[in-house]
Amino acid sequence: MRTCMRWCGRGGLPLRSGLLLLLIPPLLLALQLLVVGPRLPQAVRLGEEEQEGAVAFSVISIEPEKSSHHRVALSRRPDLAEEQEEEEEEEEEEEKDGGRREGARTYEDENEMHSRQVGPRPLELQPWAADKSSFSAELNRIVTYITRPQLNCSRVLSPGLAQASQPPAASTVWLLCAEEWLLPAADTPCVVYSFSMDGGDADFLKTVSGLECEVHSFDPSKSNASGGHLGNSLASNHGNGGVVSHHKMWLEWRAQRKRKHKTRGNLGVSQTLADIMAALGHHTVHFLYVDLVSAEWRVFQNWVESGTLQSVHHLVATVHLQWAGFEVGGTDEEVLRYWFSVLKGLQASGLKLVHSSAGEGHSVLKQTVANAHSSYTLSWVNMRH
Repeated sequence: MRTCMRWCGRGGLPLRSGLLLLLIPPLLLALQLLVVGPRLPQAVRLGEEEQEGAVAFSVISIEPEKSSHHRVALSRRPDLAEEQEEEEEEEEEEEKDGGRREGARTYEDENEMHSRQVGPRPLELQPWAADKSSFSAELNRIVTYITRPQLNCSRVLSPGLAQASQPPAASTVWLLCAEEWLLPAADTPCVVYSFSMDGGDADFLKTVSGLECEVHSFDPSKSNASGGHLGNSLASNHGNGGVVSHHKMWLEWRAQRKRKHKTRGNLGVSQTLADIMAALGHHTVHFLYVDLVSAEWRVFQNWVESGTLQSVHHLVATVHLQWAGFEVGGTDEEVLRYWFSVLKGLQASGLKLVHSSAGEGHSVLKQTVANAHSSYTLSWVNMRH
């Protein structure tokens, strides 16, 4: 008892210390409530909202594709469920109509691609026909290319005839593909240009005149043709189908600002095809005939690079192989490679070869060859119209 009294009497301090230790946890809890307490009501409210069903879980897709058959959606909100149902119904409709829409997109993509291809473009130099430059390899490639038609037409217009018929059995210099979808519509005035200095376009002019087209003939050597101002003869031809207007002009491959304007005697002026069309107020040339006496290669290149060919529907042209041509240089192999590149540029612009006719002689770049001719008259149709 004395011992107890001693510890209790003297042990007041230990007793008070124990009481302090007992008070520390409540104090810490109260402090925690003071710091965290303001946030607890919000948490409680959120918890209450969860109980009321106003919180939605995220929509989880187990497949990258949008498929209504393989989607896991967890939601406690009726409005989200309704939205999901609407989206699934829309996707099902899209799937049903997917084939038609895909076809339409493919058609639009092809049109966009064609639109890009026929626009202005630099001439793409084709690779060599063989591992290294070879005259025979380059010549064989270009001759094979220009003697194999790329399109068979069941109806054609032949030299001197304005009525379409089946392709003639006998060989002709040129043919115009007369498939109905490749000819101008009946209510569309057709426009014809012809560039020739030797009168070789007589049958061509006769054929297109019978089609009641607006016809313009260009020959810088004719003294009875109109002068350099195109408007002088345009008034007498516009709207008067079948009448041929003659112009004392020639084709140029350089833009006006890049060349010096020169007039040599009766040769008149030279203009690019785009400039001539603009001066005559034409947006389209339905039939075009050219025999440019070795200037055709640079003119063709200009048409490819400027995008002019998208305005030409039918083209008949004579290509000359006797020599390189105006402003065309390099070795014989390089010239043949350049010619082939120009022809491929025409094809990339939409032209397909319909007919090929060999001329006289067997001289190519001043060399006598047995498997090629000195010139070829080629007939193309533009498939982009």
